[in-house]
Amino acid sequence: MSAEHVLTMLNEHEVKFVDLRFTDTKGKEQHVTIPSHQVNAEFFEEGKMFDGSSIGGWKGINESDMVLMPDASTAVIDPFYEEPTLIIRCDILEPGTLQGYDRDPRSIAKRAEEYLRATGIADTVLFGPEPEFFLFDDIRFGASISGSHVAIDDIEGAWNSSTKYEGGNKGHRPGVKGGYFPVPPSRLFSGHPFHHVYDHGRDGSGC
Repeated sequence: MSAEHVLTMLNEHEVKFVDLRFTDTKGKEQHVTIPSHQVNAEFFEEGKMFDGSSIGGWKGINESDMVLMPDASTAVIDPFYEEPTLIIRCDILEPGTLQGYDRDPRSIAKRAEEYLRATGIADTVLFGPEPEFFLFDDIRFGASISGSHVAIDDIEGAWNSSTKYEGGNKGHRPGVKGGYFPVPPSRLFSGHPFHHVYDHGRDGSGC
C-alpha cells in the first residue's frame, strides 16, 4: 500500500483521526493521535516529531525529540474508535540522522534481518507475534493499609455454573484453561471478535 492509497482511504472513509502506533522496548503498544488533515504526501517523507522521554527506558528529557516515520503499507481502519480512525504503524527514527532508533522493536527486527542476509545465515526470517486478549464482565482490585484483593468475573467462568441469571443459566461452562477451542454455545462471544479479525484479513491488512 502506497502513501497515495492511504490518502485515498482517508477520503473514502471520511477519516477524522490518524492513530500513529508504535511499540516500546517492553512490547507495549503506544500511540500518538493526530487529525487527518495533517496527513499528506510530505507526512510520509518527514514523519511526526514526538517526545521520546515519555516512553520508559528510551530518552532523557534533554534529548527527547524523536521521529515517528509512518509505514504506509500498515494502514488499516480501526474498528473500535467511535470516530472514523486510521491506524498506521511507525518506525522510530533519530532526528539527527533519520536512522532507526536502537531500542525500537521494528528497528531491531530490521537490523536482525539485515544481519542474517549480510552473514549469509539466511535470506528470510519470519517473526511471528501471538496476540492474545481476555474478555471479562467484572474486574475489581484494591490495596490499602488493611489488605489487598483482586476479583475477576465472567459469565463463561467455570465457577458460574450455579449462578442465577435473568433468563436462566444453561449450566455448562468450559473448565479452567478450557476455553481455547470449544464451539458455541460453550463459547458465547466468539462471533464478534471473529468478524473483526476476518475483516482485517480480508482488506489485506493482516490481523
